[in-house]
Amino acid sequence: MMEEEGKRSDEPKFAVAVDSEHKATELRLLSFAAPHMRCFHLSWFSFFTCFCSTFAAPPLLPVIRDNLNLTDTDIGNAGIAAVSGAVIARLSMGTACDLIGPRLASASLSLLTSPAVFLTSIVSSPVGFVLARFFTGFSIASFVSNQFWMSSMFSAARVGGANGLAAGWGNLGGGAIQLLMPLFFSLIHRVGSASFTAWRIAFFIPALSQVLSAIAVLSLGQDLPDGDFWRLKQAGEKRDDGFGRVLCNALTNYRGWILALIYGFCFGVELVVDNVIAEYYYDRFDVNLHTAGMVAASFGLANFVSRPGGGWLSDRLAAKFGMRGRLWGLWVVQTIGGVLCIVLGRMGRLASAVVVMILFSFFVQAACGLTFGIVPFVSRRSLGVVSGMTGGGGNMGAAVLQLIFFKGSRFSKETGISLMGIAMVGCALCVAVLYFPQWGGMLCKPRKGFTEEDYYMAEWNKREKEEGRHEASLKFAENSKNERGKTSICFAAEGPASSPQA
Repeated sequence: MMEEEGKRSDEPKFAVAVDSEHKATELRLLSFAAPHMRCFHLSWFSFFTCFCSTFAAPPLLPVIRDNLNLTDTDIGNAGIAAVSGAVIARLSMGTACDLIGPRLASASLSLLTSPAVFLTSIVSSPVGFVLARFFTGFSIASFVSNQFWMSSMFSAARVGGANGLAAGWGNLGGGAIQLLMPLFFSLIHRVGSASFTAWRIAFFIPALSQVLSAIAVLSLGQDLPDGDFWRLKQAGEKRDDGFGRVLCNALTNYRGWILALIYGFCFGVELVVDNVIAEYYYDRFDVNLHTAGMVAASFGLANFVSRPGGGWLSDRLAAKFGMRGRLWGLWVVQTIGGVLCIVLGRMGRLASAVVVMILFSFFVQAACGLTFGIVPFVSRRSLGVVSGMTGGGGNMGAAVLQLIFFKGSRFSKETGISLMGIAMVGCALCVAVLYFPQWGGMLCKPRKGFTEEDYYMAEWNKREKEEGRHEASLKFAENSKNERGKTSICFAAEGPASSPQA
């Protein structure tokens, strides 16, 4: 009895309710208590500043293009550059999170990419502008550390909402900067700077914000509920995992690739819209720079509720229907988003275009939240790499869509937007391919007798299990049993009988 009481007294105490992995089972948004809620706020704000830096240029493009003599091809290349660099960066970021932890990975990336934001102020040619946007774009790979961090801090029942909120509030940077950069430019211009100087000075603000957020993450953050990676490894509470094994495990799980493709046509579409929407309204509806910025900002600012709403919806559907509810929710929301994107490109009046754009923003961003409501369950051992693969898919999708529909003058912007919507609807069908043998898929029931332990233990070999490396996966398997749901979805075929990871 005394021994049990002693063990309980040794258990760390937290400001929020936790599960057996010490992951929070509740979200207290107004709390800054360490470690769960403090890391939540540090994570979304750091990502917010990186998003601001990456998309600081588009709202000032009408001024920048005159100063640097940019052609439509130059602007298209810059848009592609801003999102393409982060494809590799996000894959690398996932591995870094698995090996050194999200705190150090996030802060290092922000500090390494901030010089590119500062140096944007001195570019003098189209090539320099494209390069500045390319290297600045690496910073939004912090999205991977953002999602990894939340998946490490919040339980299976709350991870969809936590991921949606942290990513959604971070993505707000894409909308906020559409408002803020024209405001900064206007204030600096009124003080006395020439317009071709004012836009350059304005870039110092997002650059400095990014540096300060990185310092805050380093000094106040914590990798896991029980401490930082390095301290836990030194204490023997966390073992080093082999890089090759972690990477191979992620790359051979087809679910990560399917989610990367799906994410490429929801988050990828969002990134493209962030790149083109201000210029689209400025040119098509003949509004001034400030008005175009305000209209464009409403698209990104919807992230305050839309992406978190997608994560919340994913958790609610899982509570009733399990993983199959999450999958059906993603397909429905992304399909509606694609239809609205098609309609947006057909609008000919400013008022109707704004209304449809706002509706579209809610659905496309909610689809992103729903996607990352599924990602944490693909692999417990290789969570970082799978998150990086999915996040990288978002940037790859953006690069491909920007290249096909918005580079040069092959398509008008309104036609390009409609074609993106068609691509979204088609890609949403890929959700039907996702199948978890312990929970089922959209159209298939779970495999009879197959358990969460069977799925997650397949990531470890016999020797690793004998060494006890699989214990965290066992706890995760136990805590993820709520993905079975309380109510079954009646129309479904029997699942395939094959290997545990099939």
